[in-house]
Amino acid sequence: MTETRWGTGTARGILAATILGSGMAFLDSTVVNIALPRIGEEFGAGVSGLQWILDGYMLTLAALILVSGSLGDRYGRRKVFLVGVTWFGVSSLLCGVALNTEMLVAARVLQGVGGALLTPGSLAIIQSSFHREDRARAIGAWSGLGGIAGAIGPLVGGLLVQAWSWRLAFLINLPLGLAVIWLTRRYVPETHDESMTGRPDLWGSVLGALGLAGVTGALVEAPGRGAGDPLVVVAGVCGVAALVAFVMLQRRQRNPLVPPDIFANRTFVVANLLTFVVYAALGGVMMLFVIQLQVSLGYAPTLAGIASLPISAIMLLLSARSGKLAQRFGPKPFLVAGPLVIALAMLMYTRVTPGASYVLTVLPAVIVFGLGLACVVAPVTATVLAAAADRHAGVASGVNNAIARTGGLLAIAVLPAAAGLTGESYADPAAMTSGWQAAMWICAGLCVAGGVIALGVRNDVFAPARPGPAADGPSSADCFSCGLSAPPTHLRPAPRRVPR
Repeated sequence: MTETRWGTGTARGILAATILGSGMAFLDSTVVNIALPRIGEEFGAGVSGLQWILDGYMLTLAALILVSGSLGDRYGRRKVFLVGVTWFGVSSLLCGVALNTEMLVAARVLQGVGGALLTPGSLAIIQSSFHREDRARAIGAWSGLGGIAGAIGPLVGGLLVQAWSWRLAFLINLPLGLAVIWLTRRYVPETHDESMTGRPDLWGSVLGALGLAGVTGALVEAPGRGAGDPLVVVAGVCGVAALVAFVMLQRRQRNPLVPPDIFANRTFVVANLLTFVVYAALGGVMMLFVIQLQVSLGYAPTLAGIASLPISAIMLLLSARSGKLAQRFGPKPFLVAGPLVIALAMLMYTRVTPGASYVLTVLPAVIVFGLGLACVVAPVTATVLAAAADRHAGVASGVNNAIARTGGLLAIAVLPAAAGLTGESYADPAAMTSGWQAAMWICAGLCVAGGVIALGVRNDVFAPARPGPAADGPSSADCFSCGLSAPPTHLRPAPRRVPR
């Protein structure tokens, strides 16, 4: 297949389809955040119910995202992406007509299946369709423009909630999904891993999903039921046992869901660990920020959404450039500095309390937060994909997305209780503010840890390939220098050496 070059009509069509598709999922997650207070009022839901409206989606998304990445590599990334978009649209309709909390949670669980099918597919399509020299820039554009969908979610959600109902936050996905299907069928080429043979790893898929479901269920229910509650204990033990069995099975399978040798690359492992801690922090902030603005500062839903708009502008202006600069100078400086800038923003967020000025307090924190996001999001995603063999694009994207979503899911499950927000306390401005400040300190600590972890990233991961000994460990990739199956070479030195 001819690789697509940046600036062509096909490149623009591929980017439009993948950005709008994944952006639909990002938009939905943040739109729901702004709608949570209204949903809680209409259905009489407590903190646990609101958590499950978020976690029901994120649970299936994180549990199945590895499966969908592997399915895309095996059966066709374009095909699986289209199935995901269609599924996401239908389940969004079910969310929009939900009659109670239980029905909404069930519909969100189904929606997560669609999100799992389309999210890693968008990145895998970019990685497998674009020329190697243009991939970091394309991923930067995907991160920036797709991130805008998440950033404007609070604004869109506020407008929809005030225009009619929180139900529009889900129904808006129907026209977006139709547009994605048309763009994909017109512009996106079909790609898959021709070396994948044998039957899919069904047992691995089941064990991975059950493990994550059990652990997450225990974490969400423990604050309300108590750590010693039989349901919490059984769910936690079964979840951990399933995850241990999943890892053991992957090491013994002939056709594993996640090839163990993909983790032999040090940069791949470090970048994913960085993803986990940073996205855990981001998940906590995105959930609590709009609630703090509404409950403690008295913002209307629309104003709470508008408060985050500078993030959209910063991501739009800087994400593609960040990816391009990381391609040129190496990703390490960006991956070290980005989390530290986000940590600074979270410390500034602790001053967002009742009576705080938007211009003098909220806006500066939002701007610094946006700068940190622009610095880290595109480079870390491009680093993960560059550290894996091209033929594992779907699996690598699935792993990174699963880790990011799991980090966010665990933050939503654990952070409110860790910050002292339980029961109906989120509706009390004093309790909400106290919990908000404690949560920001926790999230800032996670981001500082992320900056330290990033020191382990190789700075030459984007460099052209040449024959040589493996630098980050063996892999099942083809030889980068000749394209033939052979002992791989993951050393990718630049024409002039880039300092590590």
